[in-house]
Amino acid sequence: MAKLSLRDLDLKGKRVFMRVDFNVPLSPDGQTITSDKRIRASLPSIKYVLEQGAGLVLASHLGRPKGKRVPEMSLAPAAKRLEELLGKPVMMAPDCIGPEVEAMKPAPGEVLMLENVRFHPQEEKNDPEFAQKLAALADVFVIDAFGSAHRAHASTVGVTKHLPQSAAGFLMDKELEFLGKAIHNPERPCVALLGGAKVSDKIEIIRNFLKVVDKLMIGGAMAYTFARAKSEPTGKSLVEEDKVDLARELLQAAGDKLMLPADHVVTAEIKEGADSQAVEAIPDGMIGVDIGPRTIEAYANVLAGAKTVIWNGPMGVFEKPPFDKGTVALAKAVADSGATSVVGGGDSEKAIKAAGVADKISHISTGGGASLEFLSGIELPGVAALSEK
Repeated sequence: MAKLSLRDLDLKGKRVFMRVDFNVPLSPDGQTITSDKRIRASLPSIKYVLEQGAGLVLASHLGRPKGKRVPEMSLAPAAKRLEELLGKPVMMAPDCIGPEVEAMKPAPGEVLMLENVRFHPQEEKNDPEFAQKLAALADVFVIDAFGSAHRAHASTVGVTKHLPQSAAGFLMDKELEFLGKAIHNPERPCVALLGGAKVSDKIEIIRNFLKVVDKLMIGGAMAYTFARAKSEPTGKSLVEEDKVDLARELLQAAGDKLMLPADHVVTAEIKEGADSQAVEAIPDGMIGVDIGPRTIEAYANVLAGAKTVIWNGPMGVFEKPPFDKGTVALAKAVADSGATSVVGGGDSEKAIKAAGVADKISHISTGGGASLEFLSGIELPGVAALSEK
């Protein structure tokens, strides 16, 4: 990725506008943060900017306020938590644009947190005038919000038109390095594990993976749409009827690159602790909820020989034990493989943590939707807008 990085900038005495991802979970009253993981993830970039003698303006969205001021979606709790983590004051702006905000421009070493950019409808419309007002607060732009880089909004893309330099922060850099290498120049054999419920959500990623990987192993409910495409029995399992023809096309295009489950765990009803059994063919009236032991063994064998592993999506209804066995077993197999492992955010990350192997994974992406689009071969607007090195 020949894009400008935070380390390439001369920051002394400058003011930096940094787009972070502080879209943190809050308590129902909007007063307390329930996880500060995203704030901690941007700490290295934030500290570096301050150490280089720059003033820092931080911008983020939180939730979906739909262009209106929603007090429960204020970034004030995030500013307070950042202040605790930094051990220095963080000024909280009353808004993200306007004369009051401009009067608060930070001096070198100071931090200003802007209010939720999505309180303005112009943010999601990438309105040029709004973007110009944001850009007027600083001299250079840094994006450290990979999770928002697939949206062409004013604070991710628009601001870059009004500032001379736009660079990737350390978190963004790491995402581009790991995901970029996995897709463009992986160590081989390169294998992918793809789970989740719907083929429709993952069509482009499957197409792109078939160009990139040596083996693509399918799990989760989308395996049943593929099973239907092969005229195999699916019982009462989730099948996307309108995607069966597409699944058939993908199977033909993939040849022996694509692996489907050889057996399934089935149950009469999806609830925790329900009776279940492993079968090769799903009987009428039963629902497929996980990959079976033969599949676990076959997939684990492929993983054992891999040099690069890309994983997105669970292998079954893993949030309801005992239907988490396949996902947990493969999480352990990925960790034990010693391969460079790149895991998409969201459910895949939960699975890795549930298996207790997060510390053995090379890279867990911070952006669910963004990592999916990137792995599908789509150029993210927030990356495309960065200055070339």
